[in-house]
Amino acid sequence: QVQLVESGGGLVQAGGSLRLSCAASGRTFSMNRMGWFRQASGKERTFVASIFWSAGSTYYADSVKGRLTISRDNAKNTVYLHMNSLKPEDTAVYYCAAALRTNKFDTWGQGTQVTVSS
Repeated sequence: QVQLVESGGGLVQAGGSLRLSCAASGRTFSMNRMGWFRQASGKERTFVASIFWSAGSTYYADSVKGRLTISRDNAKNTVYLHMNSLKPEDTAVYYCAAALRTNKFDTWGQGTQVTVSS
């Protein structure tokens, strides 16, 4: 079992920046891949970014490339989402997720709200 706890959400003006953190605990040695997803009000949850825990390879949704950056600190078992040039359409609940031993994201955090005002 792995537990994920997100932090760092909040209210920011358009063009501003935020950094989300996701701290993992438990059987963290089983983590293969970590990711961020988001869900805007009334919409489905969508992929934002992911990173392979060992290799550090990263992947991004086209809508966030160049503005959001995922990174990890293996020693702290923490993954980050650095968010720059934020837009009102980035407003959503952001969820951290882990894929344990496979590529399927099957462990989720509770989510953190990000609100970007225009």
